[in-house]
Amino acid sequence: MAVDGEAGEAPPGGGPPWRTLTLIAIAILGAATLIGLIFTVRDANTQRDRALRLQARSYDVMVVSRTLAGTIARSEAALGRYVISTDQRLGQSYFDEWRSAAAQIAQLDRLTRDEADQQRRISTLRGAYDERGQELSLIALSTRYGKNTQALGRYHRARNAPSLKAINATLDGIIAGERDVLDRRTAAAFGSVRRSTQAAIALAVFGCVLVLGAILLGMFTVRALGERAAARAEADAAEARAAELTAAVQAATDELRAQEAKLRQAQKMDAVGQLTGGIAHDFNNMLAVVLGGIELARRNLGKPGAARHLDSAMEGANRAAALTRRLLAFSREEGLKPEPIEPGMLVAGMSELLDRTLGDAITVTVRDEAQGWRLHADRVQLENALLNLAVNARDAMNGRGELTVVTGRASLGDNQVGQCASGDYVTFAVTDTGTGMTPEIAERVFEPFFTTKPVGKGTGLGLSQIFGFVRQQDGEVGIDTAPGRGTTVTLYLPRFVGERTEVEIIEQAPNLADVPHALEVLVVEDDPRVLAATMGALEELGHRAIACDDPLAAPALLERYRNVELVVSDVLMPKQTGPEMVAALLRRDPHLAVLFVTGYAGEAGGAAEFGGHHVLRKPFTLAGLERAIAAALADRLVHPEQIAAE
Repeated sequence: MAVDGEAGEAPPGGGPPWRTLTLIAIAILGAATLIGLIFTVRDANTQRDRALRLQARSYDVMVVSRTLAGTIARSEAALGRYVISTDQRLGQSYFDEWRSAAAQIAQLDRLTRDEADQQRRISTLRGAYDERGQELSLIALSTRYGKNTQALGRYHRARNAPSLKAINATLDGIIAGERDVLDRRTAAAFGSVRRSTQAAIALAVFGCVLVLGAILLGMFTVRALGERAAARAEADAAEARAAELTAAVQAATDELRAQEAKLRQAQKMDAVGQLTGGIAHDFNNMLAVVLGGIELARRNLGKPGAARHLDSAMEGANRAAALTRRLLAFSREEGLKPEPIEPGMLVAGMSELLDRTLGDAITVTVRDEAQGWRLHADRVQLENALLNLAVNARDAMNGRGELTVVTGRASLGDNQVGQCASGDYVTFAVTDTGTGMTPEIAERVFEPFFTTKPVGKGTGLGLSQIFGFVRQQDGEVGIDTAPGRGTTVTLYLPRFVGERTEVEIIEQAPNLADVPHALEVLVVEDDPRVLAATMGALEELGHRAIACDDPLAAPALLERYRNVELVVSDVLMPKQTGPEMVAALLRRDPHLAVLFVTGYAGEAGGAAEFGGHHVLRKPFTLAGLERAIAAALADRLVHPEQIAAE
């Protein structure tokens, strides 16, 4: 018994071998469970961080794509304002925005380097961007060199260009592709998290035998779930921001489409409709005077009254020519002719035109408070600006009310009115008793194509053209208005303190008496009727005229007629322009005198385009032709070395 009892007792301080082995096994399993949990959580964190980075990059791609669309829209809008106003700062704004768009395309390229499909779309986008840039550069260059009508036409056509559609379609494709990538990345991330969670659950079940392992497993599991929820919340916030950006870009796109619709409407009949009625009426009146005078003169040939009827016909023809010059200046096809202007006399001379345009229901009051101050500007452009303001005022008053035009003077400090520099300014204030404008409308009145008139009643270009004209003169426009209080629009134009100068050199030319003898003149004109009339006028003045209806035939005629001293040439001809022909002739015979005769200056309105030679405008009188010939000969005699250099 004693022996048996001693055998059943455990040794002091020890235990059976299985317990030790069990403890070792438990320790090993616990350590393995702990290590498994650690690696599981670490892998889950790594996958989560990678998923967040990829999601953030996808959202960056979508945001940059939307931002790029907005940048291109702002660049083209700045170009449109530059075309209208020719303000170089707007041209620089267009260039800066377009250069920012290039940087954003480069950013898209960096963000999508590991996506082959997106890289192909980026390559397509870059090609469309370069093509679009070339189209817009032509518009900007046309505006910079004064080709405003050509630039505006190109701008209108560019709104439907394939390059713009390609840019928009490619950006939509990039965004859609990135959404697909984001969906795949999100699915992969959730799959990784799901697998990590399953492994953690397996370890937790297995570690239930181990209290410490179970506790640690629970702690790590709770932490992993919390981090996953935080990641989901961040993803939801990023998606909400992307949705806001999408809405903003969509709003900008809708606004641009609305502006394009107005532009198309303006291209149709709006602007022309406002001019045709008055032009037809005035031309009919002038033609009635011309035809009636000629008919009466024919009936009274040899009688004392014939000269009076011919004078009346001549007056009507001169009025028609003046109206044509006004239309050319209004369309910006004839070069501007700045001259010193007395503001009071200008407005007084427009009183009849204002009364006829505004109607009897509007009372026009004119006050001259300029006190002798003058300005230097193109008279026709200034008259058109004032007439445009008067017509807008008439519409604001619904055709009935009082219109006040006040000329004045003001001494301003720097930026006291808009961007005016300090100095003296002549002012034109046009005040109506109409409905007035809200602050929101007043802020936008100078935007191109913005109008509050119904469709078909206005183009939205009048005030923007006035703004562009005034800014070209280094002036400013001020508006004082409120609903129910009427509107006052004030033009601030710099004061001119110089002496009066003549802008038509021909009018200062010597008389025909300065020409020592009759001339042999080569007349180059493609229109047979104008050619015959010009030759008749030259022969009436005692010269011998040689006809040439093709500028390419002029060199052969000069070889045949060696005594030709003067070339009278049209400017715009089908095969070769007058300046091009003259440049070639002067290389062979630098001592020829040259006189250009034209009724359309087009885009060659400056003296530099004519090589410094004299220009006689059609229609002309015998006296005008006489002075022009004398001026051309005098210029050849005074500056032979300059003509030879040409």
